[in-house]
Parts: sequence; structure tokens; C-alpha cells
Amino acid sequence: MSPVDDLPGVSAAEAIERAREGTPLIDVREQSEWDAGHAPEARLVPLSELGDRLDDVPADQQVLVVCHAGMRSLRATAALRRAGIDAVNVEGGMLAWRDADGDLTSENGAPASVD
Repeated sequence: MSPVDDLPGVSAAEAIERAREGTPLIDVREQSEWDAGHAPEARLVPLSELGDRLDDVPADQQVLVVCHAGMRSLRATAALRRAGIDAVNVEGGMLAWRDADGDLTSENGAPASVD
């Protein structure tokens, strides 16, 4: 069993509900993915910048971590937990979020897409 197998995770449906209730949602995808479509409640902190931007992640409450399909967010969840942040992976990423009818918005003027 790898260390990521021990990381906490939630379904997209549960993450949608928790984000609506105010649990911080950290999107670790890259800017172009974010611009095409993201959850309105999310904050962008790309995985490639995470180490330098830990101050952008709330440390006083649990955070949800999402990416495209769930692999980068697993790595980010592990890194955040090592840094003492109570991070939880959103299983299936933004693809699962979309499939669970989670809200999406875009930054590029086109209809929101996470494909």
C-alpha cells in the first residue's frame, strides 16, 4: 500500500455540499484548466506553486483539494497534510464534480468546461 492509499477522500457529491457550506476548496490545476472551468467556490493554487503558496491555504480548518481527475490532488493532499494542514482529496476531481452536477464557471468567456 502506498502512502496515498491512506489519505482521506470525499466523493464529489459530498465535496459539492461541503463547499457550498463554506469548507475551503483548493483547485490545484494549472491556470489554463482553471480558466476553462472551475467551481465558483474554489481558490486556485496550482500544484506547481503549492510549496511556495502554503500561506494561501487555510491552516485553521479542513480544506478540500481538487484537480482534473484526482491524481494531482492526491499529491497535493499528501503535501498539505505533511505541512500540518487538514486536507482531504476530492475523489475523481473536476470530472466527478461535473458529473455530480456541481456548479462550474469559466474565466475565458466560453461555456465552462473541465474536459
